[in-house]
Amino acid sequence: MRGLRFADICKGSQVHAVSPLERTTEFRMNVENRKLNGSTPEETPPLSSLFVTKVREPSIKPCLKFEDHVETLAQIFSEIDAASEDEKSKLYLEQSLVFRGLGETKLVRRSLRSARQYATTVHEKLVYAAWLRYEKREEELITTPALNCKGRALECPQAALVPGYTPHTAFDPCPCVSSYRELESQATECSTSGLEEDDDVLFFIGEEKVLCNRQRIASLSSPFRAMLYGCFTESRTTEIDFTHNGLSIEGMRAVAVFSRTGRLDSFPPQVVLELLTFANRFCCEKLKAVCDGSLAALVRSLQDAIVFIDYALEENAQALLASCLQHFLWELPESLHHLEVVQLFSKFDGRRRLIMAGHSSFALYSLLTQVAIEESMESDLSVCLLERLRETAVSPRQKALALHQLGCVLLARKEYKDAQEWFEAAAVEGHTYSLVGVARAKFKSGHRFSAYKDATSLVCEHKSTGWMYQERSLYCDGKEKLADLKLATELDPTLTYPYKYRAAALMDEEKVHAAITEINRILGFKVTPDCLEMRFYFCLALQDYDGALRDIRALLTIDPSHMMYNGRVAAERLLHLLSEYVEQWTKADCWMQLYDRWSSVDDIGSLAVVHQMLESEPAKGLLRFRQSLLLLRLNCPKAAMRSLRLARTHASSEQERLVYEGWILYDTGHREEALQKAEESIAIQRSFEAFFLKAYTLADTSLDNASSAKVVELLEEALKCPSDGLRKGQALNNLGSVYVDCGKLDLAADCYVSALKIRHTRAHHGLARVHYLKNDRKAAYEEMTKLIERARNNSSAYEKRSEYCDRDMAKADLSMATQLDPLRTYPYRYRAAVLMDDHREDEAIAELSKAIGFKVDLQLLHLRAAFHESVGDVNSALRDCKAALSVDPNHFDTLNLYDRVQLHLGTHGN
Repeated sequence: MRGLRFADICKGSQVHAVSPLERTTEFRMNVENRKLNGSTPEETPPLSSLFVTKVREPSIKPCLKFEDHVETLAQIFSEIDAASEDEKSKLYLEQSLVFRGLGETKLVRRSLRSARQYATTVHEKLVYAAWLRYEKREEELITTPALNCKGRALECPQAALVPGYTPHTAFDPCPCVSSYRELESQATECSTSGLEEDDDVLFFIGEEKVLCNRQRIASLSSPFRAMLYGCFTESRTTEIDFTHNGLSIEGMRAVAVFSRTGRLDSFPPQVVLELLTFANRFCCEKLKAVCDGSLAALVRSLQDAIVFIDYALEENAQALLASCLQHFLWELPESLHHLEVVQLFSKFDGRRRLIMAGHSSFALYSLLTQVAIEESMESDLSVCLLERLRETAVSPRQKALALHQLGCVLLARKEYKDAQEWFEAAAVEGHTYSLVGVARAKFKSGHRFSAYKDATSLVCEHKSTGWMYQERSLYCDGKEKLADLKLATELDPTLTYPYKYRAAALMDEEKVHAAITEINRILGFKVTPDCLEMRFYFCLALQDYDGALRDIRALLTIDPSHMMYNGRVAAERLLHLLSEYVEQWTKADCWMQLYDRWSSVDDIGSLAVVHQMLESEPAKGLLRFRQSLLLLRLNCPKAAMRSLRLARTHASSEQERLVYEGWILYDTGHREEALQKAEESIAIQRSFEAFFLKAYTLADTSLDNASSAKVVELLEEALKCPSDGLRKGQALNNLGSVYVDCGKLDLAADCYVSALKIRHTRAHHGLARVHYLKNDRKAAYEEMTKLIERARNNSSAYEKRSEYCDRDMAKADLSMATQLDPLRTYPYRYRAAVLMDDHREDEAIAELSKAIGFKVDLQLLHLRAAFHESVGDVNSALRDCKAALSVDPNHFDTLNLYDRVQLHLGTHGN
């Protein structure tokens, strides 16, 4: 295909036409484009403009991002520690927002759980519980009603409706008892005690009358008591005209029944709504509570909530209102497709009504804006909700988020002047990252030099980060641009734009192999659709159609709806076109290819083979399961969960479905439930996967001597069951690991050798460990060398081999490990420890700071805190301890270090 040459980031000159296939594919896609758009050949853009892939400028993330996230996390930790009960949940929310900016999904959820745990109001409980559900919406085993209970009180929708501050019971099993039933029960007990039974007063509604008991009606409220026993005329008569009080005859009969029984079970919703208004008018608190609870019990769907929400707001019916809001929030994002819900949340009058009812907060609008932005950043709804978010923001961090997100949305809408103003306002609140938005808005407005000046000021006046240099690179050219991109990669190797630009520049020079090598640097540890797409084009330029097909299949596995050529062509369409010119494999060929790639630790290649196999067997659950395993290895958890859910959907039997459900539960942290699923599957039929699931889960839950013996037994049972060599190799490898932990080295070696015989290459690692434990470092080193030679993805092999050689060779291996995968933290820790041993403390701390600058890691933070303490910098040690405890509040070593540092500071202060 054409369009593979990149003269510059905004230019699209083409690489020379390379083959008839490319021209044929271009022609077909061009015809397809004309069909879709109804245009004539003269109206169709030239091929160069249709197929040229441009490296898009990096997007500005609509989240909090700080130049020193360690300092920010430490500050929030201190604020939480000193906060009152009603402030903790708000601070945990802010902590979650910081973690979101760092891309730490698990930590985001943990902070949201803490926010829910320390929530003091029903409103807060509703919001945080719904937020947690939204975050985990793709992990549900099956599609169940939104408000079904799922375990702990923390996640129970009914528990969220119960008022009160109960942080210590949040993780208990949920009671599943609704608050409105309790209120109704209490009202019943209170309304029937110690009153006479004689009916002695008539209430007239028009021509009809209702016989009531004076004492019981008087007990409903103070106004009724004053009317019936005070100095009013009604106290001296037995007939009272109640026609003009807005109550129907059915309503008055319901009042009479309630005054006797304290219940409203037999009355339709219209009558209960009428009584709710009546109760408000005459201050009948018990009647209102029962009406409120009864109506809340009727809200069972989103549509019910839409019907009842106006009544709830008008009558200030808190239980009904909470129930309606719960449905709106738990049904996100679908609920935002309903006009009534949108108007309530996004319009000023809607927010005013929510404020009066006590249901407006920064947390609420923060959740809503996240959902709206993920649905469509450029929508009017996103703008309106962000306006409401800005109005509810109180703290500087809250204001910074709202203002920054407004800038991001307006930038996407090409409203550059307004975007610049919001970014500037966010920067005033202390959010340095928003200055990137200021520069970008100026650049988009045509003021490139001004943008460059702003970016330069950002680099010079603040602590350097990768995203600062990346931003400045957008506004310069040539060597200066490449120098900035080099610095961006050094400071934050996880940024994809610098790799893509350098690869594009190499393509511009027609150095295709060098371009592929450059893009492989990032794909080696961070697989993203855009990088796979770029390598796809590079492979086409080399006429490597097998490589191109591999990448587009892997891309479609991660993102089935991906659009290529700047969003103009569906990747699925390109796959079909390209497949016509590549030899098709049979089912046997696919299995052979899968074995080859699996044994060479080529996860992307394996993913592509599985994708091809699924074309002929789309409903095969086993293949979907394999797909999920590969996606987990490639650190694509969302795609992995999607594949695992599809595996469950397409399971060929009940026992197979139970196994996949068990893995879903395991991956979402429900270990006990996963074990139960495995046992249920085994009870139906013994299978490899069921035994393997049980063994894997049990090993992860507890590995004392008794459980180790059980794991061995389970893995041996698994190996007796039919399965293919790929999975049996994994089982043998795991069995060897358990034997090593139990000190049975010979049995472990036998397992690893058996695994290697069926081409489970990763078993080299286990066998090397056995050699090392037998004091044969040379054999261990050689074993790891074999793994390095055979594995396509071998950064972990270099890291492990470093344990079996001298210091200089270890440093070389760890340097290679960092080069291949800079996200691995052990090399940084090892190098820092060596520097500390050599009394080069500043260099040791700097080595750790390199990784901490782009990765929040508990071990790195703890080690740097210990280093700071050892050199007497207790303030820095305290800061790192606080940041580490933000990551894991229960980390034993860090807690001890934190106490020690605090004691030192206290002693020093005295």
